[in-house]
Amino acid sequence: MTKYISNFIVLLVFTTSISLQAQTENRNLNGQLAIKGYDPVAYFTKNKAIKGKKSLKADSDGAIYYFSSEEHKNLFKENPEKYTPEYGGWCAYAMGDSGEKVSIDPETFIILDGKLYLFYHTFFSNTLNSWNEDERHLKQEADKNWKKLIR
Repeated sequence: MTKYISNFIVLLVFTTSISLQAQTENRNLNGQLAIKGYDPVAYFTKNKAIKGKKSLKADSDGAIYYFSSEEHKNLFKENPEKYTPEYGGWCAYAMGDSGEKVSIDPETFIILDGKLYLFYHTFFSNTLNSWNEDERHLKQEADKNWKKLIR
């Protein structure tokens, strides 16, 4: 009987670990740091990407967010869903175009219908421009693709 209980405990720990890992993998984290350390509230209050401070951090759903002010940290803690980026912080364009998780440039973003969308941007490619060309279709596809990924 003890052997069965021991095996059950090992199985329970293993499945819980896999479940938590899957949840974390659905967010674009740098280690456990969301949005590469940028303040999620600043996108909404300042319409600007602002680096957060390590001393002003909060945890939400396994991700660590940095904030540029205590006020922003408190706003986030009151309603994290409002400030959390769509598609786990992955590039919205890539999510809509191919359903892939692609890293982002935290300074390339839009606020659409009260939600934060982040985009990949390098010297040669700015996916926000491509998103803007076909936003309606890409958003519909991104929503579908994201639902498949987070099952």
